Amino acid sequence: MATVKTFKINDEDVSGREDETILQIARENDIFIPTLCNMEGLSSVGSCRLCLVEVKGWTKLATACVTKIQEGMEVYTDSERLREYRRMIVELLFSEGNHICAVCVSNGRCELQDMAQILGMNHLVVPYRRPNLKIDASHERFINDQNRCILCTRCVRVCDEIEGAHTWDVMGRGIEATVITDLNEPWGASQSCTTCGKCVQVCPTGALFEKGKSVAEMSKKREFLPYLTSMRGNGKAK
Repeated sequence: MATVKTFKINDEDVSGREDETILQIARENDIFIPTLCNMEGLSSVGSCRLCLVEVKGWTKLATACVTKIQEGMEVYTDSERLREYRRMIVELLFSEGNHICAVCVSNGRCELQDMAQILGMNHLVVPYRRPNLKIDASHERFINDQNRCILCTRCVRVCDEIEGAHTWDVMGRGIEATVITDLNEPWGASQSCTTCGKCVQVCPTGALFEKGKSVAEMSKKREFLPYLTSMRGNGKAK
């Protein structure tokens, strides 16, 4: 059995198992830590960096979703330093893609848009890159608009860890990184895709969406993932 650790978050006494992360314990205690890549039911990768927190005595900020708790640690989730970092991260996500909310299928139901509002971001102080990214509409049911992708890799993880198909992957490095299907083949030509739609439902933005959806019409059904995970954990689903 995992050892129970006691520590503080924002000067509040909390406890958890040694195999749990700061983010898990914060959520259990209704303490808000922003994140875009993390999702219940999927492995944690710490790619978006929005969940950065301060730990007393540590010189670097810690990524809450992958940092295991320690006995006696003191964590702070809200400070001017953290708010500045988080706003900068969201600004960079907006500037690196083509997130035109007014014409997006996920307008009003977008996690990136929600995060910008939560963090008080109403304009950019960095220039837009305005990349010319491809839109793959080759699939019979879904569309992949790379212009709205934030590389959270939720689609990659849900396809691999839940569906078991591993259709999605990441190609390239840094600013050139992009999600691809199979060996960079058109989505419609994929022989591994099961057309289950899980990747579409977990996408936080309008990067993956159903065909036939117009502006603000795409509503993601993310509640299925914790259900599938719990069923699989009980041995009732594979």
